[in-house]
Amino acid sequence: MITLNDYCKVQFGEKLYKISLNGGMSCPNRDGTLDTRGCIFCSAGGSGDFTPPLSMSMEEQIEDAKRRVAGKFSGSRYIAYFQSYTNTYASVDYLRQLFMPVILRDDIAVLSIATRPDCLGDDVLALLDELNRIKPLWVELGLQTVHPKTAEYIRRGYGLEVYDNAIRRLNALGIHTVTHVILGLPHETREDMLATVQHVKDMHSGGIKLQLLHVLKDTDLAADYAAGKFQVMELNDYVNLICDCVRLMGDSMVIHRLTGDGPKKILLAPQWSGNKKRVINAINRALAHTD
Repeated sequence: MITLNDYCKVQFGEKLYKISLNGGMSCPNRDGTLDTRGCIFCSAGGSGDFTPPLSMSMEEQIEDAKRRVAGKFSGSRYIAYFQSYTNTYASVDYLRQLFMPVILRDDIAVLSIATRPDCLGDDVLALLDELNRIKPLWVELGLQTVHPKTAEYIRRGYGLEVYDNAIRRLNALGIHTVTHVILGLPHETREDMLATVQHVKDMHSGGIKLQLLHVLKDTDLAADYAAGKFQVMELNDYVNLICDCVRLMGDSMVIHRLTGDGPKKILLAPQWSGNKKRVINAINRALAHTD
């Protein structure tokens, strides 16, 4: 298993801390291009509930983020993470003006951009290639699942072949790709979820983020949960599934995340996921036992 910390120490000679930034973009699943409702699980913050407000300039966002982590991080370089919504969903001129000053900063070691596979046109890829030649660029793609029925239910809005093509093109440019996978999506079996991880491995994604499904307030997923249409995962089941995923992946990918924590104010279920330390400790114990 290759953890993100181990990867950073090898590639950059030190641990790096990720700071979340707000690029002020929307999403084709929200602005009416594909839909107006967003993905079924997505909060009003567009999966960026911990990002700063757009009223802050980029300089202010970065400096504020550095101050907030100063008590737990003594390093001097960071991963600039554009997290909320779709961070290539804008004109190339806008993206250049946004990303270039950030990647040129001495205190930024990596630029990480979360986006959708269907928002990577030729002009955007050309810009990403240019950025990657300056400093390492990570492009994070929200796949979530390989199963068409589930993808339709969560309103993902693109087919699996779109993800596959995006991964191939990014890999051809030498850009580190990170694929987001949600574990515990309604009605998916253990075998279904492992099939998604296997596909990500087969496509040679550079990294993977494994995310437990969170039911958040005021989402369409929350309405289905309240109606009893599905159940969320229990802690032991999730830990065992993570161990299966790690065994399947081996050392083929960098593991950027083994779980995640939704904002406690809007987290409906599973409530046990609100204690991230407990979850991480349970995963670490289980992984140590399987070695």
